[in-house]
Amino acid sequence: MNWIVLSIVLLLSFGANLFIGSVDIPVSEVWNILCGGGNPDSPLNYIVLQSRLPAALTAILGGSALSLAGLMMQTAFRNPLAGPSIMGINSGASLGVAVIVLLTGGIITTGSVFIQGEIAIITGALAGSFLILGLLILLSSILHNELMLLIAGILIGYLASSLITILNFSASADSIQSYVMWGMGSFSSVTMPRLSVFAIITITGIFLAFLLIKPLDALLLGDNYAVNLGINIKRVRQLLLISTGILAAGVTAYCGPISFIGLAVPHISRFILATDSHRRLFPMTLLVGSTTALLCNILSILPASNIFGIGGKMLPLNAITPLFGVPVILYVILKRSR
Repeated sequence: MNWIVLSIVLLLSFGANLFIGSVDIPVSEVWNILCGGGNPDSPLNYIVLQSRLPAALTAILGGSALSLAGLMMQTAFRNPLAGPSIMGINSGASLGVAVIVLLTGGIITTGSVFIQGEIAIITGALAGSFLILGLLILLSSILHNELMLLIAGILIGYLASSLITILNFSASADSIQSYVMWGMGSFSSVTMPRLSVFAIITITGIFLAFLLIKPLDALLLGDNYAVNLGINIKRVRQLLLISTGILAAGVTAYCGPISFIGLAVPHISRFILATDSHRRLFPMTLLVGSTTALLCNILSILPASNIFGIGGKMLPLNAITPLFGVPVILYVILKRSR
């Protein structure tokens, strides 16, 4: 029953993302455009197919990726407050974007290569994320304790934040504004031409994550039990870092550093299923993560729509996600304290 209800909510949320926006488009017109009956040169056609549809698909992929990354990290580090940002990967992406936007003015030039705009920002975010990821993989071969690796990731995040502050101090006002806008998070920043690359990155990370279901279930019973089953703890830790790194880096690069979805959704999935088995948690987490991201995107769009006669501006995504995440995390903390 839970699966059916959540699937229906997912479909309704996806439809709402297509039908609701700052421009009033009749439901029949939206449906006609989706079925291929609209005028290709019409502005309404562009809004539905090049703006609303890719934003909805990006929310599904981004919510799934962040939620799955959070679930794996909470299991691997045995910490209910672990999330995609805890290992400094998001901070690495933010540092990469800060270098591009604040230091170079949004332009990458190396020899005959010239990149600017959104592509430069995405390139910087991916480079920063994978730089931190490579450092974490190196540290994982030295540090054989999950807690020490967790602390190392937090320290790396603080170091990246310090460097970002230094770059902000010496940057122009326009560059700082561009960086702040990116940091607010948005699923609308992924256009249809770039959606395919984003989908490839996300699906690759999800595929690697599903390969870790059995080792993660074994880790729930302790490292010694996992070793007795023939599981290579070191290799699992490295694969987990690669998988979560790809998932978090891809979403952060394309959508900005989105908070709380990766932290809260795994707890919601456990509450729904009342189990810690990753064979059941993985698909449920993907479903709940996609639905949560779509709902958050709708709430960020509503103030810009004319449904309630508000006619305001879109809210930043990171202003909405804490409304979902904070109550869940507070519930988990209070439950554990009792």
